[in-house]
Amino acid sequence: MKVAVMGAGAVGCYFGAMLARAGHEVALIGRPAHVDAIRSKGLFLDTRSFQDHIPMAAGTGPEMARDASVVLFCVKSADTERAGAALVPHLAPDALVLSLQNGVDNAERLQAILPQTVVPAVVYVATEMAGPGHVKHHGRGELVIGPSGRSQEVARDFAAAGIPVEISDNVIGALWAKLIVNCAYNALSAITRLPYGQLFKGEGVQQVMRDVVHECLAVAQAQGVTVPGDSWAAVLKIVETMPTQFSSTAQDLARGKATEIDFLNGYVERKGRERAIATPVNRTLHALVKLLENRADAEGSPV
Repeated sequence: MKVAVMGAGAVGCYFGAMLARAGHEVALIGRPAHVDAIRSKGLFLDTRSFQDHIPMAAGTGPEMARDASVVLFCVKSADTERAGAALVPHLAPDALVLSLQNGVDNAERLQAILPQTVVPAVVYVATEMAGPGHVKHHGRGELVIGPSGRSQEVARDFAAAGIPVEISDNVIGALWAKLIVNCAYNALSAITRLPYGQLFKGEGVQQVMRDVVHECLAVAQAQGVTVPGDSWAAVLKIVETMPTQFSSTAQDLARGKATEIDFLNGYVERKGRERAIATPVNRTLHALVKLLENRADAEGSPV
């Protein structure tokens, strides 16, 4: 199986490396510094159980996705339409595109651009780029994907590569379940610059998180989405399993990069406004992260 990774950051590099280790042909599409390092020495996959330099093809342009049977689409949510349009001339007609992105509407937005089948995927993995061509894996690494004509095949091949995959008829509910956890943690971790364990112990923080969860569930219900499981229990599980993890939003701010907050708390606030549902906590967290983003842009350096 030839796999292309569009937007080869920490998430895309991890899953691409696991598939390459299992013998699949993988092409990474990413930023020049990472591409140069991977071309020189392979991707260094640094996990708790093993460390390995994995040779893979890498490039900066969408032409690297030519002839791929599966595309892992891992770009930031704000870049979905632009990156999708760039892929159009290069994708095989029968390519399957998996949207491994934060937020809940990326697959829908991408499907409006691509004639190929786009399948939403929920990603549960803690990773970070520790340097050019170096991805560090902190924990987990499973996917929940939507049904399609090739989902069973993908699940089988990915499982053989050490990537557990569940196929769900309620993948939108699973996406919302992850969105709720992200809304509870990401902005607070970014604003305070604290990992989840320290953050959760802060005075009044748990009540703020409960308010976030309540607002998110109200918006999801208004949109006809059934969120599986116990959302507050999912919040508790994150702090238990990843106490030293900083949110992706915190990592983006620390590097002076734009965050995905518009597609997390900002998304909940927008959809709540459309449904006349008050979301004051999500609105406040969104506004604060946007202030930090704007300050970083104005100063030209990380906050």
